[in-house]
Amino acid sequence: MAATGSEKQGAKAFYVTTPIYYVNDAPHLGHAYTTVAGDVLTRWHRQRGEKVWYLTGTDEHGQKIMRTAEANDVTPQAWCDKLVEEAWKPLWEHLNIANDDFIRTTQKRHTDRVQEFVQDLYDKGEIYKGGYEGPYCVGCEEYKLPGDLIEAEDGTKLCPIHKKPVEILKEENYFFKLSEYGPKLLEFYEANPGFIQPESARNEVVNFVKQGLQDLSISRSTFDWGIPIPWDEKHVIYVWVDALLNYATAVGYNENPAKFAETFPANVHLVGKDILRFHAVIWPAMLMAQGLPVPGRVAANGWLMVGGEKMSKSNLTGIKPQDLTSHFGVDAYRWYFLRAIAFGSDGSFSWEDFSARYTSELANDYGNLASRVAAMVGKYFGGELPASTADGDAEKAIQDGLAKAVATADLKIGEELDFQGGILAIFDFVKQVNGYITEQEPWKVAKDESEEGRARLATILYTAAESLRAVAVLLNPIMPETSQALWDSLGAEASLGALATQPVQSSAMWGQLPAGATVTKGAVLFPRLEEPKKD
Repeated sequence: MAATGSEKQGAKAFYVTTPIYYVNDAPHLGHAYTTVAGDVLTRWHRQRGEKVWYLTGTDEHGQKIMRTAEANDVTPQAWCDKLVEEAWKPLWEHLNIANDDFIRTTQKRHTDRVQEFVQDLYDKGEIYKGGYEGPYCVGCEEYKLPGDLIEAEDGTKLCPIHKKPVEILKEENYFFKLSEYGPKLLEFYEANPGFIQPESARNEVVNFVKQGLQDLSISRSTFDWGIPIPWDEKHVIYVWVDALLNYATAVGYNENPAKFAETFPANVHLVGKDILRFHAVIWPAMLMAQGLPVPGRVAANGWLMVGGEKMSKSNLTGIKPQDLTSHFGVDAYRWYFLRAIAFGSDGSFSWEDFSARYTSELANDYGNLASRVAAMVGKYFGGELPASTADGDAEKAIQDGLAKAVATADLKIGEELDFQGGILAIFDFVKQVNGYITEQEPWKVAKDESEEGRARLATILYTAAESLRAVAVLLNPIMPETSQALWDSLGAEASLGALATQPVQSSAMWGQLPAGATVTKGAVLFPRLEEPKKD
């Protein structure tokens, strides 16, 4: 996406990351949920005129990837290449994800820098050699504490996340002195209460650290699909140490000092709550050990649930995003999950709920408003937007409502990551404009052919069209395709310029859409849903 003119060269970028996703299988709704949230957040900040960097990518090392590749009778690298190029990248393109970079942990720009980072910690005495034995979940790529495990009916110990048996591993490893960073982390959390969000996630992490941290095993010697330890190539670097470092290596760590200084650390790490501890405990401790700045915020979204289970391939509840976009469209897909689920909370997906909200809020409230206004400007003024002559109390109420919607949405989406709250504020304004049209009855006013009647009709329709101009700007980060269609319908591109350059924070300034703009009734923004095909 092109930079806007208000960006300052050399200024710190608003840097947002998703987790880098395991490529043991194709992406599902849970992966797309986090990635769309990051896309909306970064598009919003771009439309504030800020310098932005949005990173996503894939995590390609570790035992889980190696076993998946073996099960498919290919090399781990071949498996990763296939999944990335045929599943992950095409999906982000399909969903209109405007990421600035896509990092793969098998790339040399990453692997070399990871070795340098770990070597530096070893040279500083932060890493030592030792042995460890304990329960290990291959799915999590993590040793588990005995108290974290759940028990099956036959007494087998299971990972609480994957519901699969853990393996007892014993190996000689290298360890990072994580236990020494407990007090420093607690001091940091106290000084930065907004570092971990939501509050429930923060409390969980603080309580975990207060119980005392164990040193972290940062190498594996029982398999070889990973980045070799530079001073002992019989070991590979623990996949989570490898993975977390992507947030630094992707923006020039030890390679491009200028870019690194302008980008790092991340303003927001978006993560699933199941990987919160890695990002809120291990990652800041690693950065502290290396003398690097700690991220601004780690925001944990909840799980998408189907039938009471976390959505995942291992639980057989994974749903392809394309199953939904083929029925509802990409923009509606981007809108629905952020609208229906409070970010940070668990939420259940329901086809019926999606259909109901699509029909009520997108098709009826928003799409129908855009169609009615364009049709009336066409019918009564030949498609030329009339000038507003005298704003009364009803028009001033609309202007006040817009100012409130813009302020609320900018705060909720841009600062608080409350996507649901921001979207609701925008759609409350859409409802207000619908109410205004219902009350003003322009179809009745049009029957008065006097000069006063024509002036009143012009004011009503200008007010509605100008309201839609602002709505197109506010919804552009969320639904870019339909917002562009509305922008074109209003004739705004010719008079105001590209939609992506319109600042969200000044979209409430009234009167931006000029009289005389050519308004056309384009295709329906949100067509009536067809009945889904039955298998």
